[in-house]
Amino acid sequence: MNEPPLARFEATLQGLARKDRLRTLSPRTGLDFSSNDYLGLAASRRLGDAVAGAIGRGTPVGATGSRLLRGNAPEHEALEADAAAFFGAERALFFGSGYIANFALLSTLPQKGDLLILDELAHASMHEGAQAGRAQFILSRHNDVDAVDDTIKRWRAHGGMGRVWIAVESLYSMDGESAPLESFVALADRHEAFIVVDEAHATGVWGPDGHGLAAAFEGRGNIIALHTCGKALGASGALVTGPAVLCDYLVNRCRPFIYATAPSPLMAVAAREALVIISEEPMRRVQLRERISLAGRQLAERCGVTPSGSQIQPFVIGDVARTMAVAAALQARGFDIRGIRPPTVAEGTSRLRISLTLNVGEADISAMVEALVEVLASV
Repeated sequence: MNEPPLARFEATLQGLARKDRLRTLSPRTGLDFSSNDYLGLAASRRLGDAVAGAIGRGTPVGATGSRLLRGNAPEHEALEADAAAFFGAERALFFGSGYIANFALLSTLPQKGDLLILDELAHASMHEGAQAGRAQFILSRHNDVDAVDDTIKRWRAHGGMGRVWIAVESLYSMDGESAPLESFVALADRHEAFIVVDEAHATGVWGPDGHGLAAAFEGRGNIIALHTCGKALGASGALVTGPAVLCDYLVNRCRPFIYATAPSPLMAVAAREALVIISEEPMRRVQLRERISLAGRQLAERCGVTPSGSQIQPFVIGDVARTMAVAAALQARGFDIRGIRPPTVAEGTSRLRISLTLNVGEADISAMVEALVEVLASV
């Protein structure tokens, strides 16, 4: 080969730049309309005090090893016990991130001969886990319960004998819409299937007392949920909740759990305190809902946008270049709103992802909408 060793990588980056798809890292600036810190806990005094107190008691920063070696700290076990009780599950297992937890679940639990049906808009980590696993997997139309039913029936008719797994998000991160979980669970029951529910964007915000949109179904033998700790809980890591036998199976057969250094014990302390805050400070959810309602009304009135009804409000522009130009103009005005483009979303659906958190007030929301109206008229 005569080409320089880095040429292929440079060519790829140049191609992305020509398509307005080149990603770069940028600092945190402006008002927060892009993070997943929905309840404003990441910088909260209570979370900071909990971590500081743990450090004062001698809790180490690092776990120093995998959970199966010396990395299993009492802080991990305390979080898992509290999380299982909080979410109403038989058991909980703490992972280093939501991405790893989703990948671990779908690459480990569905077995050879099983069928995994994955919603087409599910998070990239679910897609990666499905591809890495041993089960046959099929993508299904978004939120289409009948399509999933038809897929299962066709698979059985063609000789499928294994177990069926259905994987969905309870609240989708790019569209801000929820899944028809009751219908999916009923379908899973009819087919004796398992259902994996990614609660990443619902945990702490939706469901009774912030327990998530799948709260009514947790504790059942065919329900496995994932609750990330790095979004509304303000920490990092993720909790898998479900039947004890499946958690024990993950401990014994899940390579991303077995061979990874355990999460920091301090993050376990932070996530555990966040669960307490969610229980003791329900006004955070009330205030967030007020901001969601205000933003929805103003975006509908001023921009003709259909409100999502959740803290994630997409504003679809379509064209990649214009989407990124609008995002840059808003950032220049002090509003941290990011443009989302393919391959994260489908071709022709590039959008602004407006995230509503307690890190901004009602006046900030009104100012953001006004700025958006002005920018759209000029870009």
